[in-house]
Amino acid sequence: MSGLVFLVEDDVDIAALVRRHLERSGELRVLCFGRGDEFLAACETRLPDLVILDLNLPDVDGLTLCRELRGWDASKTLPILMLTARAGEGDRVTGLDLGADDYLTKPFSLRELGARVGALLRRVGWERGTTEGVYEDATITVDRSRHLVQVSGREVHLTRRELDVLWYLISLGGRLATREQILDAVWGLATTVEERTVDAHIRTLRRKLGADLIETHIGSGYRFRREP
Repeated sequence: MSGLVFLVEDDVDIAALVRRHLERSGELRVLCFGRGDEFLAACETRLPDLVILDLNLPDVDGLTLCRELRGWDASKTLPILMLTARAGEGDRVTGLDLGADDYLTKPFSLRELGARVGALLRRVGWERGTTEGVYEDATITVDRSRHLVQVSGREVHLTRRELDVLWYLISLGGRLATREQILDAVWGLATTVEERTVDAHIRTLRRKLGADLIETHIGSGYRFRREP
């Protein structure tokens, strides 16, 4: 994983700890902000690849900042990880409803934080690399930006999640994907969705697209069968 992370955290000790942990691999650069107004000003100049957002700030509530970011066209899909001492279900649900991608309560494990950051950045990476792409072979045509799928010239309707699962498998270029990797890429770590949900989506895709397009590797996962 690589990229620029904006960390909005008014506790300087926590901010320093998180920054050191995320930057130790040399792949991430972390900029810290102790106030919401400073953070928004920086976002107006340059958007990061990911935001880690504390809810309790001295000048503005983190939920307000999340709502503000989701109101900008440029940051509608910017991944946001909320980091907070508020452990209540209501706060967590509100944050996710406002558009946060993940939610981690204090005290937290730096290892878990790093895993969640990595998962969000990987998901953004494959989405950015494929969102505008078109895949076509002798059997199937997929235009993700237009939400268009055709099998042997026949248009097939897929739900957004079904299309995301299909496109993720296509984007791997024939490599195998485990159920966990599919959950990570399509639903994210904030989800409570279980691995059997992936199996259900694969079954539906096979029913709609044909049984041969997605291969099952028992005990390992799934692979999209690319045609010449």
